Amino acid sequence: MKPLSLRVCAISPEADALVEFLGLGLGFPCVAKELSDDPDAPKAGVFHAQGGSRLEVWPEGPGMPAGMMLQVEVEDADATAAYARSQGLEPKGPMETADERLYYLLAP
Repeated sequence: MKPLSLRVCAISPEADALVEFLGLGLGFPCVAKELSDDPDAPKAGVFHAQGGSRLEVWPEGPGMPAGMMLQVEVEDADATAAYARSQGLEPKGPMETADERLYYLLAP
């Protein structure tokens, strides 16, 4: 099974500095992403790559502890979850969004 795209999300108390490093320091175009309906709430920075992959930088906050998150887009999420189970992993889900079917698991 081949990944179609990757989404890496860095959740950090230094999110602003990381967005500045990637955007201003390296010159990567950045798009602001709303994280809530509150106009005064912190925003995430999104750096798009070719093929649908992207890097997102989110501020640490309630319900959003510091860490890294990796999402892998695949052609068939159900088949990938079944394969993971056959290998002894325990994916949770599926969860449905407007345009995605998601499974998740904790990597070592």
